[in-house]
Amino acid sequence: MKTEEPASPFGKLGNPARRALANAGITSLLELSKLTEREFLHLHGVGKSSVPIVKEKMKEEGLGFKE
Repeated sequence: MKTEEPASPFGKLGNPARRALANAGITSLLELSKLTEREFLHLHGVGKSSVPIVKEKMKEEGLGFKE
């Protein structure tokens, strides 16, 4: 029987990007909102396709990247 993993706050973000966030100590959308979009993209494992995924999740929570 397969055990379900808890839902990620980062939605359908790919595993490399999830690992990049974990390695940076970012475990929530609130923590992620403290980064600029550019800082997020500079994390090893994060690509351009990750941006719209996390932006949508952040928007749902009333958050966004730091200006």
